[in-house]
Amino acid sequence: MFDLEQFIADCRAALAADSSQKLVREVVERTMSDPNAVLKGIGEPKCAEVQKLYHAPDLTILNVIWGPMMTIMPHNHQMWAVIGIYSGREDNVFWRRLPDNQNRVEAAGARSLCVGDAEPLGHNIIHSVTNPIPRLTGAIHIYGGDFFAAHRSEWDAETLMEGPMDGKKAVRRFEEANEMYERFYRVQAAQ
Repeated sequence: MFDLEQFIADCRAALAADSSQKLVREVVERTMSDPNAVLKGIGEPKCAEVQKLYHAPDLTILNVIWGPMMTIMPHNHQMWAVIGIYSGREDNVFWRRLPDNQNRVEAAGARSLCVGDAEPLGHNIIHSVTNPIPRLTGAIHIYGGDFFAAHRSEWDAETLMEGPMDGKKAVRRFEEANEMYERFYRVQAAQ
């Protein structure tokens, strides 16, 4: 059975032994090897949201629940991260800054994360996230720092130009995903 307090303690111990994400990733890999236990321990996702599970200056652990077909624009974290999927799927597109315009990005690769995967992201990674399936996706996101205090950037979905991260816009995106999710299931129930 997944025990949140033990998971936090294991992540803290891994971070104390190695400040990179290497040992934290091993903790997440072990944990995600039994995704049903994580699902039971955390609970079935009910709506798109970000749940703060642990927050300290050197480590942040979030339960991120992506709405069906939800996309988050390119952004950075300014710290390493490890993503573990316990339900659904998360598609990541990785971006790089253009050599002739450092404020603009272009796609540089992609990785689909499925149930049981644990993926590290480096300190300088820029990525966008899409939940490409018609149901909620649950993922544990661990960050090597204070996720909420970091001065982060996001890139405009249309122009791919860099700007400061807008937390209110991110919250609205989750609210919009929940509205779409409700409409979808109302339509399904009516059929």
